[in-house]
Amino acid sequence: MTGGSRGIGRGIVKKLVEEGYDVAFSYSTKKEEAEKLCEELQKENVNIWCQQSDMSIPENGEIFFEQAVKVLGGLDLLVNNAGITVFGSILELEAGEIQALVNLDLLNYLILSSKAARYMKEHNIKGNIINITSSRAERAYPEDCVYGGIKAAINRASQSMALDLAPYGIRVNCVAPGAVCIRTPEEIKREHLTDLEGFWEGLGSRIPLERNGRPEDIGNAVAFLASEKASYITGEVLRVDGGLILPGMPEKLEEGQTCWGGRK
Repeated sequence: MTGGSRGIGRGIVKKLVEEGYDVAFSYSTKKEEAEKLCEELQKENVNIWCQQSDMSIPENGEIFFEQAVKVLGGLDLLVNNAGITVFGSILELEAGEIQALVNLDLLNYLILSSKAARYMKEHNIKGNIINITSSRAERAYPEDCVYGGIKAAINRASQSMALDLAPYGIRVNCVAPGAVCIRTPEEIKREHLTDLEGFWEGLGSRIPLERNGRPEDIGNAVAFLASEKASYITGEVLRVDGGLILPGMPEKLEEGQTCWGGRK
């Protein structure tokens, strides 16, 4: 699994361990958090391993894959989760920002999916590839033309992967989170993320199920799709957003804003 040390990734790792999986995960910068998670989960009598890796460099993903397979002694599930979120109007985005998103959120997914698919086919493993995308792949928002577009591309690419791999019993699906809160109010204050102060509280109350998502919600979805209970599901996107995008609700309204992009 890529990107497992915190947030949604952490929720997925913990759920997979709970389900009895041996897990190898990558992390980008939070070494202390990653090692602490490994130490915590080792107590569950599973093989848990983590490795720092900058997945925006294509060859790093391949190196991590080979190391993970060696450490775990095999592979029957790949979860592509590592990524960055960069929002910006098409009027403002720079080439470097766009390329960084493409490398990490798209190219890395495709490279690792290809590696996993070939390994499973060669070893006659009827495994699973699960790509973490976003509800933004389905519903457009201002300032997410690149991020949302990439997530939509992964959804669509996963459908073709599912067709390619179905003859080998390998299933490919996506989990599309909505608004998942990964920081407590205390963490937001400690990290001086002033633009997020009060944001999650205000958003959660307006979601149809009246709360924000939690990392464990995404972990539960991944575990389901990887299980025999979902053995007849492939090429699908499981949206986990509490109904967020059903009414086309904006995440926030700026002063004077009357709709997504309109102003008085």
